[in-house]
This record gives sequence, C-alpha cells and structure tokens, in this order.
Amino acid sequence: MTSTPDPVATPPLVTQPVILVVDDAVDTLRMLGDALVSEGYVVLAARDAEEALERFEVAVPDGVLLDAVMPGMDGFAFCEHIKATPAWSHVPIVFMTGLSESDQILRGFACGGVDYVVKPLRIPEVMARLATHVRNARVTRLAQEAVDVAGMGTVVLDTQGRMAWRSPQATAWLALAFGADAAAGKRAGEWLGTALSNTETTRDLGRHGRLLARNMGQGNLGESMLLLTLTPDSAAAQRLRDIALTPRETEVLSWLAKGKTNRDIADILGMSHRTVNKHLEHVFEKLGVETRSAAAAIAGRLLPQD
Repeated sequence: MTSTPDPVATPPLVTQPVILVVDDAVDTLRMLGDALVSEGYVVLAARDAEEALERFEVAVPDGVLLDAVMPGMDGFAFCEHIKATPAWSHVPIVFMTGLSESDQILRGFACGGVDYVVKPLRIPEVMARLATHVRNARVTRLAQEAVDVAGMGTVVLDTQGRMAWRSPQATAWLALAFGADAAAGKRAGEWLGTALSNTETTRDLGRHGRLLARNMGQGNLGESMLLLTLTPDSAAAQRLRDIALTPRETEVLSWLAKGKTNRDIADILGMSHRTVNKHLEHVFEKLGVETRSAAAAIAGRLLPQD
C-alpha cells in the first residue's frame, strides 16, 4: 500500500495536478491519499482548516477535497475564506459530508463549493467528479491568465453578485478606488452591482481619472463579466481637448498608447473595428501624424501613465 503523504513536507515542483485533502480522520486521509496517488495526483493533507491554510501558503492546489464538519473552523467557513482570497478563489472545492439534509448541501454551494460527495465515500465517483472540476478549473485559469497578460481590468461576479475572480489590473484599480481595508471589498461589490443594474457606472478617482465599469453580459453559468476602464484625469483630458479630440477619440488613443490592436480596442470599448478605424483616422489628422507609433508617442506625453 502506498504510504500516506507527509502532511508537513514541502511539496515538490511538479506538473501533475496537486490535490489538498482536508479531513480530521486519519483513515480517510490515507484512503484518499492512496486513491489520488494511483490516479497520478500529487497529494497534500491537512487535519483541520488551520493546517489547510498553511498548505495554501506553501503551494496553491489544483483542487480540494474538504470535510464539511471539523473541529475549530468548519469546512464551510474555510471555503468562504478561500473564495474571499483573490489568489486562491479559482481553486475548486468539493465537499465531503455525511450530512444529507438539503440545507447543508445548499450551504456548501452558497459558500463557494463546486460539488459534494456523501460519506461513506465511493472512490470511483470521487475521482470522476474531482477530475472534471480540476480540468474545468485549469481551462478557466488559462483563459484568465491570458486576460492578465493583456492587462485588461476584468471582474467576474457569481450568481449572488460576489466577486468570483478579478484580473490583477482590476484588483489594482479597485484598490485605488475603494482602498485595501476589510470593508473595501464590500464597497467595491456594491459599486459593481450598480453596473449590473444600469449597464455601466463610473467613479471619480481625482487626479487618476475616472474608473468605468461596463456590464459585458452573463456567461453560461449565470456569472456576469464586467470590464473596467480607467479614463484620463481632468488635466490630461483638458490638454487633449485643446487639440480637439473628443472623449471617445481620447479613449481610443489611450488604448493605442498601451499597445492594443484595433481589434483589442474594439472589444474593450464595445464598438466595431470599422468604428475604431474611423476614430483613428480623425485622431491622426488632428495630431498631424501618419503612423500609430507617432500617435502613441504623443499620447505618452499627454496621457498619464499607469
């Protein structure tokens, strides 16, 4: 029999999916550890929520099998904590519970769990469910990392209006707008909720400009995506008005200066590629330039840099 993974050892740097098993029963840890290792997973183990948080600090897993009822912080509170931490919120959590009451099942989903399995565990079922959620989470994560690289300010809200994910750029802008204290998330969430209801909303950031949140619609799972855009501050806008650029042309020029293609700008600003081309024709004419690089150079002098 494969030995139980050392719960305190630092995990190796590997490419296999890493699963964290959290349960106060040693027999359950051993049984799941053996099954997971045989399926090609790297396994981390924790006896309670506090140990599980320590594992997250060492290596963020690709999935969690979590006992719902544990001494100290229970599984539901632990799940809420993970989902409230942006760097960890993408990790799928599958609850393990002997509780069959519907209110407990609903509580698991409400705090951010993606699935549940009932004890006594049926190992083939657990492995099949876990593999599906790990695979889906990895695909989603790749898409999110692509957004991160693009530097776009994107926020995803779940069906209850909570921030399920946000790009690094969105995190930075929201911190600039609402602060980084314990209540900042609630204030930011309420503001983003306004964009869901009214299609878009703005917030004045003083010398940094105005932050715009635009509702991009719902996804297949009922989640809503919001696109954040930071427009130039009033002084920069005045300088651009002096050369007769409209606010929309200023936005297009701002994204051009950040290296975005016409297609990118069209997607970001919610307009057609032809409209972007027309705006750029006017911008080039007003700036007295003929190339994108020349326009970007002027924009770099006129627009505030992030």
